[in-house]
Parts: sequence; structure tokens; C-alpha cells
Amino acid sequence: MKTIKLFFGFALLATLFTSCYQEVIIEDTNYSDPYSVITLDELINSYELWYIDVERKQGNGNIPFLQMAFTISFRNGELYANNNLVGFGSQGNGFGIDVGYYDTYNGTLGIDHDIDGYYNFQVTQLNNFEIELYFPQQNISYVLEGYQRNTFDYNKVFYRNIHYFLQEYEAWEKTYTSEYGNLNEFDYENHLGFLPGGGDGNFRSSRDPNGTHPYDLYWDYTGIYNVDDVYGTETLKYLTLDYDYFGNEYFELSVLNDHRIELFHNASGTLYEFTGRGYIQYKNAGEGKLRKSKAEIAESMKKISKF
Repeated sequence: MKTIKLFFGFALLATLFTSCYQEVIIEDTNYSDPYSVITLDELINSYELWYIDVERKQGNGNIPFLQMAFTISFRNGELYANNNLVGFGSQGNGFGIDVGYYDTYNGTLGIDHDIDGYYNFQVTQLNNFEIELYFPQQNISYVLEGYQRNTFDYNKVFYRNIHYFLQEYEAWEKTYTSEYGNLNEFDYENHLGFLPGGGDGNFRSSRDPNGTHPYDLYWDYTGIYNVDDVYGTETLKYLTLDYDYFGNEYFELSVLNDHRIELFHNASGTLYEFTGRGYIQYKNAGEGKLRKSKAEIAESMKKISKF
């Protein structure tokens, strides 16, 4: 009799405790209870796009293909990524390009990236639309936010990362100068180049004539560029070109399309258009940008200001 009472006592306690929360269990196989079990493959395929929030990355160092991508997608064993802002939202029907393969087993996610190699991640579901990928070998974790393509705001991501968009061409060639506006030194700059670097990046400019191949340009000047928001609008930006040995040039930056930008020179009142030459499709992190958090950018700017 005592044994039976003790058994029912434990059963009552177990019922009270388990009624306080609902736990989602990630397994490799689906069991009969649809309310408590979800497979890892079902979880990562529950959204078409996973936006990588670099601001919430934890740990030193980075995973190159995650640090580069704006979104990744898991599609029938193939991994897709939106690494570029040129064509963002249209390339690969919004998924981007094929960058590798993935598999799920023993509750873990294995990714075989075409360039960066193999990574084995532990996956944690944080809530209904967020997961965390943890790479124990380097103690690094990334938070991914889930979206469907028809609800994902491609434009918002694009305009919040225009400083990376500028880096996706070998050079920007000046193809239009307005007849209005005062003469100024920038009238003689025919090419601009934006590179990953400190702060928002490094820039360089050339006075070589129009039509010069990007690889044949002689870069006359170098410096640091910075892109800032304009209060009250998402699409208009401020662009500052901080020349190494000269003063700064200030512009209002507008994007006309995937390969043309408009720069309004505030000091002279002159409007310029630049066209991108030599598109760079990112797949290898060594070939282009790695996204940085705001804190990392601020730290880079502090280092630059010391020189």
C-alpha cells in the first residue's frame, strides 16, 4: 500500500512540474506525438530564409560563410546564401546562390561549404522564429531569424547595408555630371573604388579617362569612406570621402538601381552619376567583405582616429 501511495505522489509532482512549461524537442526522427516533437530538418525548413543577425554573434573570430551572408536557406540538402546586395531579392528567386550542402543527424546540423569546408553545429530553437547555431570547436554562435520570402523586407536589409553594396564592384565610373553646380576638384575624379577595411571601408579614386578597364586604373588618391543615415528616410544616405592628405568631400547618396548610384555634392551643388564596373560575386570570404557588427565598426574607427 505504501509503495502505491509513493508512486502516485511522484506522478502528481511530475504532472505539476510539466504543466508549467512546454518544451520543444528536436530529434532526427519524428515520433507519434505531434505536439512535443519536431525534427531538426523540419525546424530549419520551417522558413525559406534565415537572416543572420551579426549583432548577436557570440565568441571571438567568425565562421566565414555565415559572417559574409545576409541570409541562408536550406533546400533539399543544398545550402543557399545571399552574399551580395547586387541582385538581392531577385538572384536565385530570392534564395541567392548555391554555396554547399547540409545534413542533419544525431540532433546536429552538418554544413559542407564549397569554399570554407565542413562545420558541425548544435542547433537551439530560441522561439518560434529564431534559432541559434553553435560551433563548439571555436565557441562561436550565431542567431538566425526566420522569414518567408513573401514577408522578408529585402529593401530594408539593402538600405541598411549600402556600405557593403558599394564594395561589390571593382570600380564605379562617373557616367554623368550635371550642367548646374559650381566647378570643384571632384569634377576631375572619374572613378571610385570601395574596399573592405577600417570603419565602413577604404576608398580610392582615379582621374583616368572613362572607358579605362577597372584593372588598369591608376588610383590617384586613397582614404576612408563612411555611410550615414539621413533622418526621416531609409533610402537617402550621407557619403563622406575622407581623403588621406586632403579635406573631406560630402555627398548625398541615392541608389538608382543595382549598378548605378547618384551622388549630390553639397558644397558645389553638382549632381553626379556613377555606374558599377566589374561586378564581384561573393562566395569566398577571402574575395570580399565580411560583415561587422556596429560595435566592431566603432572599434575600427577608434583605431583609425589614433593615426
